[in-house]
Amino acid sequence: MANKRSKVQRRIVSKDGHNNVRIDNVESMVQLYLHDIWTTVVDMKWRYKLTLFASTFVMTWFIFGVFYFFIGMGNGDFDALPNSNHTPCVVQVETLTGAFLFSLETQTTIGYGFRHISEECPLAIFTLVAQLVITGLAEIFVTGAFLAKLARPKKRAETIKFSYNAVICRRQSKLCLMVRVANMRRSLLIQCQLTGKLFQSNTTEEGEKTQIHQRSVDFYMDSSGECPFLILPLSFYHILDENSPLAGLTAENLHTRDFELLVTLNATMESTAATCQSRTSYVPQEILWGYEFRPVLFSTASGRYVPDFNFFDKVQVSNDPSFLSNNKEKMKIEENYKRE
Repeated sequence: MANKRSKVQRRIVSKDGHNNVRIDNVESMVQLYLHDIWTTVVDMKWRYKLTLFASTFVMTWFIFGVFYFFIGMGNGDFDALPNSNHTPCVVQVETLTGAFLFSLETQTTIGYGFRHISEECPLAIFTLVAQLVITGLAEIFVTGAFLAKLARPKKRAETIKFSYNAVICRRQSKLCLMVRVANMRRSLLIQCQLTGKLFQSNTTEEGEKTQIHQRSVDFYMDSSGECPFLILPLSFYHILDENSPLAGLTAENLHTRDFELLVTLNATMESTAATCQSRTSYVPQEILWGYEFRPVLFSTASGRYVPDFNFFDKVQVSNDPSFLSNNKEKMKIEENYKRE
């Protein structure tokens, strides 16, 4: 039953941190995206960004090539006799293809010297200057969007790993909900802060029902509020006391509760000083009552500490007497976990 229910469990945030909320029926959505064109371009998928990059160059080459072609046509360059004293606006441009090639050479500063603008045509000179200014700005914009997407902390956040399950056990004589977090790269993360949001339906005192109500869930490292140094896999704790949004949670009602726990890690990258954010979420079927994480850190003969990530998501039954006293509940929890 738990497996069947977990398949249809609605989530606001997926396990890998992606937003599952779909925005629909928004008026002037295209206009809103165009108003913030920079964010729109940066958030584009790579296939669209590459298409935009290529089309920006090709279209500007072609558009200004058409301008040069019509300037030459208006100046009578294509009707002049070979032996006449007529000075063309763009020398050696007699077709639209030639005008396109001249535009390409101008914008890319290739400068073969075969085609060039004469001094007798101010309109062509103005068009040349306008092309260099406009296309220069366009290249800066597109190139900047490429660099911004490559340097986004989002990719760094993908190397932060959360435990697949959260566990509930006792820590320092207090009932705690625990999640494990690890940094998968050698570059350090500093000023780490783990925060949580509990999403569940709620009914106010006035009788107003809200489908999604958010409440803050505080996490600590060793029950302290200091920023941890995320160089090794760490376990963060939330104390399940009377002040907790999860107050009243028991082994009996855990899988009957309807909520989603969003866990967010904010950290600063030591190498670039940029901040990154990584997220995951837990539904009741992914929270194990009466379990604790297995040790993941080992030492070698050479004096090194080695986190073995084969044990990162492994859990074991808690040895706390308060959990072991109820053998029936313990066996039920263990059977449910093995079945999952």
